[in-house]
Amino acid sequence: MEFKIIGAESTFLHPGKGFMPEKVRFEVRKDPLTGRTGHYSHFGAIKPQKLDLEHYKKPEIKGFCPFCLDKRDVATPKFTADVYPEGRPAKGEATLIPNLFPYDVYSAVMIMADDHVVPLEHLNNKRLHDAFTLGIDFLKRVKTLDPSLPYHLMTWNYMPPSGGGLVHPHQQYFATQCPGNQFTDELTASAQFYQMHGVDYWSLLVERERDSGQRYVANIGASHWLIPFVCLGILGDVMCIFPDVYSIEEFGERHINDLVVGLRKVFEYYQAEGIMSLNASLLFGAEGQRYFPCHLRVSARTFLNMRDFAPDLNFFQAILGEPVSVTMPEDLCKDVRRFF
Repeated sequence: MEFKIIGAESTFLHPGKGFMPEKVRFEVRKDPLTGRTGHYSHFGAIKPQKLDLEHYKKPEIKGFCPFCLDKRDVATPKFTADVYPEGRPAKGEATLIPNLFPYDVYSAVMIMADDHVVPLEHLNNKRLHDAFTLGIDFLKRVKTLDPSLPYHLMTWNYMPPSGGGLVHPHQQYFATQCPGNQFTDELTASAQFYQMHGVDYWSLLVERERDSGQRYVANIGASHWLIPFVCLGILGDVMCIFPDVYSIEEFGERHINDLVVGLRKVFEYYQAEGIMSLNASLLFGAEGQRYFPCHLRVSARTFLNMRDFAPDLNFFQAILGEPVSVTMPEDLCKDVRRFF
C-alpha cells in the first residue's frame, strides 16, 4: 500500500506583490487502491458560500414539490404489491417511493422529512435513523426479489449545488449490476489486492491510517471514520468504513446507529465551516465476497461564488475525470477530528 505524492511548484511574477517572483505549490496524489490521481491546489482561494435557505421557501422559488405533504399522496408513485403491499412504506417522517426516473429495475427515492427546507442542524438522529432504516430495508427486500442485481447503493444530493432536482431532502436507493465507474474501479482493485496479498485492502487501510494518525478521524462502534488520501470533492471528503460488513444483509441496527452518530458529527463540522451542501454514497458489494466492505463517502459541495453561481465542478471533473481539492487531507482530518 503506497501513498504516493508528486509535489511541485509553479513560479510566476505576482501582480499583487510588485511583480516579484512567487512560488506556489501543488500536489498530485495517487490513490493507493485504484491508482487514479487527484490534484491539490487553489489552497485558501475557495471558501464555502452561504446559502439563503429562507429563499427556497418562497412560493415563486419553491414551485411544485411532489415531496411536500400537501402533494405527496397524489403526485408520487407507489410500489407494486410484490415490493410493498402498502404502496409507500413510512417510518416517522421518512417515506419511501419508487423513482419516477429509475436508475435500475428497483430504484427508490427516500423522502427524508415533511418540511421542504431542512438545514443540516435539523437533520437530527431520528430523521436520519428512520431514513436509513427504511432504505436499508428496501435494499434487503429487493436483494431477495432479484439476486441478479448484486450491488446496492444509497446516494444523496443535498442542497445546491449538489445536483439534486429538489431542495426537499431526499436520498436514492437502488440495486444494480452497473454501480458506476468509481465503485467498479474500487471493486476491481479490491479483488486484485485481495488475490495478490490475501488481505482485505480496506481493513488494512483502517489499520495503516489509525497507526499513522494523519488521516484517521475516529472509531464509533463498528465504524471507522477517516479522510481519503485522494478526495473527490473540492472541499475534501469524509469516509466511513465498516470492516465487518461486506454485503447488504450484514448491515444491521448497530451499523445504522454508528452511521447516524458519525454523520451528525460531520454535519457539526460542516455547520462550523459554513458548508451547506453535500453529496454522499453508501456502497455495498455482492454477497459472498470478503474483499469489499461497506463504506460511506461524504463530499462537501459549494458554489465558487454567489455572483455567477459558478459550480465547484469544472473541466477537470467533467472532462478529465480528475478530482481537484483545495484542502489537504491531513489538515481536514485535524479539523474534522475535533467534532468526534
